[in-house]
Amino acid sequence: MSFRLAKYLIPVVLVVGWFCFTSFGKGVPSGQLVLYCGRSKALVKPLLNQFQSETGIRVKVRYAKTAQLAVALVEEGQQSRADLFWAQDAGSLGVLSKSGLLASLHPEIVDSIPPQFRNRGGQWVATSGRARVLAFAPLRVSREELPQRLEELVDPKWKGRVGWAPTNASFQAAVTAMRNSWGDGRTKKWLVAMKINGTRNYAKNTPILKALAAGEIDLGLPNHYYLLRFKANDDQFPVEQQFFAPGDIGNLVNVAGIGVVKYSPNQELAMKFVHFLLSARAQQYFAKQVFEYPVIDGVEASSRLVSHERLLELAPSVKLDELSDVADTIAMLKEVGLL
Repeated sequence: MSFRLAKYLIPVVLVVGWFCFTSFGKGVPSGQLVLYCGRSKALVKPLLNQFQSETGIRVKVRYAKTAQLAVALVEEGQQSRADLFWAQDAGSLGVLSKSGLLASLHPEIVDSIPPQFRNRGGQWVATSGRARVLAFAPLRVSREELPQRLEELVDPKWKGRVGWAPTNASFQAAVTAMRNSWGDGRTKKWLVAMKINGTRNYAKNTPILKALAAGEIDLGLPNHYYLLRFKANDDQFPVEQQFFAPGDIGNLVNVAGIGVVKYSPNQELAMKFVHFLLSARAQQYFAKQVFEYPVIDGVEASSRLVSHERLLELAPSVKLDELSDVADTIAMLKEVGLL
């Protein structure tokens, strides 16, 4: 290289190097998103691969429990490197929305989702629906015997025959919904009665279904899709499930959902990711591979799921924004000795 050429190139190299250094120091490079994800890696990975392949936008993921990630985002505040928060339940999204940590989504995103699958302020939308159900062992309990209301599980005939998962976030969201629908007094009374009736504790939903199959219990309170995944691998798995009576609080329809972090420097790229999760192909994945309910019209759900119209008939009247008061729910569960 001649001295004259080097004289012109060196300043250019220094400027480019300085830009790369300062950009790296600020965090996320152009064309990359940081996703805080409360959903499992095995479930999310196929969609991330498809999004990255179609858009060229890289997605760096931090996996953890939804509640842990929500706490982290609150603590990090404006210093957070996260662009997106994908939650397992509506409660944690509500916490961040109330804390002012989520950006307003594009109107076309919000308008593409039915009101029951988004928050009122337009800061987050559902990506799929997840219903609470009553699972049972058909070899020991007939459908005709099943209680029609959640409150009926305290009947002495079910003593020691029911399983639940008090430490599980889905159960805690269900109790939060009960508190909003019934009030604290009635909810606490039910929890205490269930405990006295010998309801058995499990760590999460999957062990409840395994306990039903093994004969440890006869009834359980999981989310709907766990049994469908068992049935996909073994159609003879000896457990069935059904909903309570239409409108009963035991039929809570919660959601997995996503929001864009308010302080993200990559909000337009983040909006693209939200758009992608609401596309027909992504919704089809949730419906057919994960057995969750799609949240947009025109997506064919699994034949094992009830129709969208029927689901809305069965669901209780609960606003998802009201599920953010998880702290008081946890306090109540501790008070009655379930945590």
